[in-house]
Parts: sequence; structure tokens; C-alpha cells
Amino acid sequence: MSAPAMGTSRTAHSDSSNKRKKGPGTLAIAYLVIYNVVMTAGWLVIAVGLVRAYLARGSYHGLYYSIEKPLKFFQTGALLEILHCAVGIVPSSVVLTGFQVLSRVFLTWAVTHSVREVQSEDSVLLFVVAWTVTEIIRYSFYTFSLLNHLPYLIKWARYTFFIVLYPMGVAGELLTIYAALPYVQKTGLYSITLPNKYNFSFDYHTFLILIMISYIPLFPQLYFHMMRQRKKVLGHVEEYSKVE
Repeated sequence: MSAPAMGTSRTAHSDSSNKRKKGPGTLAIAYLVIYNVVMTAGWLVIAVGLVRAYLARGSYHGLYYSIEKPLKFFQTGALLEILHCAVGIVPSSVVLTGFQVLSRVFLTWAVTHSVREVQSEDSVLLFVVAWTVTEIIRYSFYTFSLLNHLPYLIKWARYTFFIVLYPMGVAGELLTIYAALPYVQKTGLYSITLPNKYNFSFDYHTFLILIMISYIPLFPQLYFHMMRQRKKVLGHVEEYSKVE
């Protein structure tokens, strides 16, 4: 799940006051630009890797193996976004950002990496493609926003492509977790059974089912939040175009 977009509408009106009060300093901005450029490049590498593997094989089956390492590296690198929020150089919610980043890291390592049987599932490619396109757009959006030179095309893509990519990614995530359930139940992966000296038990199979159920209330809230953001950011432009 992608983190909420930075509000570009703030920059014109409250730029000067925010810089004096709580805005990130020059070093912080320089660091964030470098971070977002690196992350954009990283996800571009993943995109190119997917295309090259598809052209070489002539099939989309098993493409995950061609981008497994960079996917793990750059998706794990998103953990720094939680730190950015915690120290205040990015004005986003630590809780919301943490939830969104950790959910992807969890799927990357605790499901796809840990249950190798699901790595060849088409559902993995579904969320990988959705993540890749989303992150290229998102990190590009952040980079140009920090440089105060945001092209309208990138802003439009940031608030439009999610309409398809978000449900696509969620579908891939859910189907991948569902595919992992039989293997988790059979092997007892990450489960802790009684008796043990801590008198504690944990059923990873049940935990994954609860994760899937949590998508029911959370997905609509985040999706319609982005729809409202789209209307707020792009609505006035589209209305103006209709008048023209």
C-alpha cells in the first residue's frame, strides 16, 4: 500500500511560514531528494528487469525470480520512510506510514520469501507490477515536489493510476496470502505450540487469515481517502477544463 501523497497545495500558501517553523532544513531536503531519486531508480530497475525477463522468456510465469533481490532491497528500504515521519522531516502520520510500509515488507519477507511455493503464483506478479508502477510514480512525485517543480503529468498520474493499481495490488496480495495458507498449515511455519516454558502459543496460519480479514475494513477507507484526495487536488483543474 502506498503512503499518502504529500500535499502540493500547501507549498504555494504556507511555504515560507512552514520553513521558518517546522519545515525540513536544507540538509534534510537534500537527503530526501537523494533518497527519493535512489528509490525511483530502484523501482525502475525492477520494471526494466520484469520487461527484459518477459521478452527473454516469452511468458509472464515465474518473472518474480528475475527481480527478487532488488524487490526485497528497495521494498525493505521503504522502512526509512517511517523514520522520516518519526523525526519530523516528512509531515505524514507515523502510524499510517508505518502500517502501509510494514504491510508490504511483511508480504515481501514473511509470506513471499518464507513460503517459496507461492513465488511462482501469478498473484505475486500481480502485486509486484502494481507496486512497481505505483512506486515509480510516487517517488517521482516526491522528488519533483521537493524541488518545487512538479510536472502536471506526474501529479495527474499520482492521483489517477491508483484507481486501477490499488485494487490490483490488493487482489494480488490477498491471493498470495491465500495461496500460502495450505503450506503454512502443513509445515507449521512460524507457529509456536504448547507446551513450552513460556506457556505461549501462536498459530501463524490463523494470523494470516486475520490479516486477510483486516483488508475488509481497511481497503475501502484508504481507497476512498485517495479518491477524496484526487478530487481535492485534480477536481478544480478538471472542472476548469470542462468549462473551457
